[in-house]
Amino acid sequence: MGASSHASAARAWVEIDLPAIDRNVGRIKQALPPHVRYVAVVKANAYGHGMPEVATRLLQAGVDCFAVANVAEAANLREVGHDADILLLSPTLPSELPRALALDLDITLNSLEEAQALAAAVAKSGLKAKVHVKVDTGMGRAGVWHEQAAELFAFVQAAGFEWRGVFTHFSDADSDAAYTTNQRAIFLKLLERIPAAVRSGLMIHADNSAGLESFSASAPFNAVRVGLMQYGLPPSSGSFLASLRPEPVLSFHARVVLVKDLPAGTAVSYNRTKTLSRPTRVAIVAVGYGDGVPTAASNRGFFLVRGQRCPILGRVTMDQTIVDITDVPSVAVGDIATILGAQRADRITVAEFCAWADCIPWEALCTLTQRVQRVYRTDRT
Repeated sequence: MGASSHASAARAWVEIDLPAIDRNVGRIKQALPPHVRYVAVVKANAYGHGMPEVATRLLQAGVDCFAVANVAEAANLREVGHDADILLLSPTLPSELPRALALDLDITLNSLEEAQALAAAVAKSGLKAKVHVKVDTGMGRAGVWHEQAAELFAFVQAAGFEWRGVFTHFSDADSDAAYTTNQRAIFLKLLERIPAAVRSGLMIHADNSAGLESFSASAPFNAVRVGLMQYGLPPSSGSFLASLRPEPVLSFHARVVLVKDLPAGTAVSYNRTKTLSRPTRVAIVAVGYGDGVPTAASNRGFFLVRGQRCPILGRVTMDQTIVDITDVPSVAVGDIATILGAQRADRITVAEFCAWADCIPWEALCTLTQRVQRVYRTDRT
């Protein structure tokens, strides 16, 4: 989509193409085996896209359940998905357990101590606990370490919780197939410690958009966590869905607020990291690291202005970025600069932006700040 077709009156904004989410989800669901449940990951404000609007669209698109990071996110999501299954992916503090139970959330257990705290909260509240168990198979973050997992499995069965799922998380699915294979093998071996009658009723998941290769006829996996791909970013080449080409959902734009001419030899921006080698016409764009353009892009990245690539000059500042428009002399105050997305015949992709910004795609999207207005496209053009 071109930046000019749905321009905002704001100084900096992102456009979210909601019909593109519909189409991405449809393609993913069609490619997945029929028995595999679609877990839509909407943590961190739906990866910066806006959780209420995106979650509403995902519900309409037919996802099976949601995953968020914490109870506060789940509470916001519950206002949209009143009856939806919502999985807490991160550890839950003891003080958060009463609210998690009241909101009817699926609570992830990562340790025996967490399970014991939950049992105490259930006894006090009289509410039912729905749980998933997370196993650490080599990520070294959340989850019960796999060598202690059997003890937690036994406690969950004895405690009378509604055990709904078991999962792990691959640390290097997009670049180290051998390590991922080992993690998968550890997890599969552990599943044998769960009685078959119990295991048959569990949601078993390990893959995210980077992996998605668990679904052979003999594998027990029956769910997948989908994050980046539903937002339009392609999976890794090793993914089960590598052949799909999701549509970009988000684009990022800002206004030119000043145009000026500077002589050769002028030092530009803080710390004078750029000195002009020629007389230069510059545009001051109303976006900076306070909006989501990292300082790492200084003197490296480009914005699209009037369909042409204009290099960033000097250090990105909190509220403004300077770009070279010498070769685009018609630029005027009020013009749109595109930081991510298409403008006329060119496009700056998330991958390209990340290369300039020394970040990963999740970070690039999640660090778009709240002062950047979200504009939602609902048309199908």
